[in-house]
Amino acid sequence: MDRGRAQAAREGPGIGADALLVVHFLIAAFIVGGLVLVWLGAALDWRWVRNPWFRYAHLAAIAFVAAEAVLGYACPLTVWEDLLRGGVRPESFIGRWVYRLLYYQAPEWLFTALYVLWGFATLLTLRLVPPRRKAA
Repeated sequence: MDRGRAQAAREGPGIGADALLVVHFLIAAFIVGGLVLVWLGAALDWRWVRNPWFRYAHLAAIAFVAAEAVLGYACPLTVWEDLLRGGVRPESFIGRWVYRLLYYQAPEWLFTALYVLWGFATLLTLRLVPPRRKAA
């Protein structure tokens, strides 16, 4: 195998893990930012924040995260990323910074409580700022 292909073979899982880490970060941003944007959009009368597809996808995302935390399951994206990296921390520029933004050191119960509270806030917001279908 030539040097270029050997280098690509060594970096391939790292690049895949970095891409997965970015996707993971985008999902977390959707969960956190989505609720904040709904609150802001309700105050500013942004119609798109009442889109049922957006709202129910957002609810499903936080419900999944809260349920896996309550049940004690590891996030499948984290597990997959760890498998791709062989259990080591990200070493690429993107991987290193996204990792720092996404993962904090705190007791597990605190994250579980925050996920559940964010889920309840999302559910309450669904009631207070209900989604609406476009008139036909």
